[in-house]
Amino acid sequence: MVSHNTSLNLSAGTASVVVALTLVALKLWALGETGSLAIAASLADSAMDLMVSLGGLAALVYAARPADEDHAFGHTSAEDLAALGQSLFVLASAGVIAWAAVARLLSPGDSPLAAEGRGMAVMGLSILLTAGLVVWQRRVAARTGSRVVRADSLHYLGDLLPNIGAILSLWVSSRYGIYQVDSVVALGAALMLAVGAVAIFRGAWDALMDRRADPQVVEGIAAIARGWPGVKGFHDLKTRTAGSTVFVNIHIELDGEQTLREAHAIGASLRRAILEAYPQADVIVHKDVAQDQPK
Repeated sequence: MVSHNTSLNLSAGTASVVVALTLVALKLWALGETGSLAIAASLADSAMDLMVSLGGLAALVYAARPADEDHAFGHTSAEDLAALGQSLFVLASAGVIAWAAVARLLSPGDSPLAAEGRGMAVMGLSILLTAGLVVWQRRVAARTGSRVVRADSLHYLGDLLPNIGAILSLWVSSRYGIYQVDSVVALGAALMLAVGAVAIFRGAWDALMDRRADPQVVEGIAAIARGWPGVKGFHDLKTRTAGSTVFVNIHIELDGEQTLREAHAIGASLRRAILEAYPQADVIVHKDVAQDQPK
């Protein structure tokens, strides 16, 4: 059975693909009408969005598969691999856009634009579609903790300013005939893409290297265990992330004189409490006998 969180992740991935495909079609038409490098940069970005969104959706589908004999902890690391690929694609896109912008700035003579009004209309529609997608993705990422959805949201959020910049460059070109603004906006868009790509890469790399969960999550889990009835102490609290899942291992110290049933009940109730606080977690609770306190 597909979980609610998985359904949300898949809905965000599907929406990302649909929006990216729509934006590619719109911006391709606008580029033919205007010849704007800012729109060309935005088109290249949307084309890359489409590629990585398709890869991200495939990763989400694969990650949703249940654990099996070969992958006892599930397939959620596929999300991190997809996010790593996303970052490399975005970085390459930023390099191409920056090169084209610098080349146009250094070329002799002006590169006049055309049909600026149509271009501005397309970019305005792009902003509305992108903003709607970002709102949905951020809600899903906050609910599920999916790294792929969060990376996609960050990228599309970064697209909003370049789109606004493209409208500005078209307006300045139409109003004042200053065409260089178009290349400057494209260069700024490339820089934003590069910064976002590095951030996505770092997060995916940390997850693939089994970096511990966010310190706030670790402390939150520790606080729950520290005050849980029947738990006299805990040790070896270890966490790691894989995709949208946080794997938690914790050893709790219990009264050795109580029955196995009582000990199990304490461990099970603690596990439920951690899952209630962090639904994206996969929790294993080990039970140890508390050492006698020195008198």
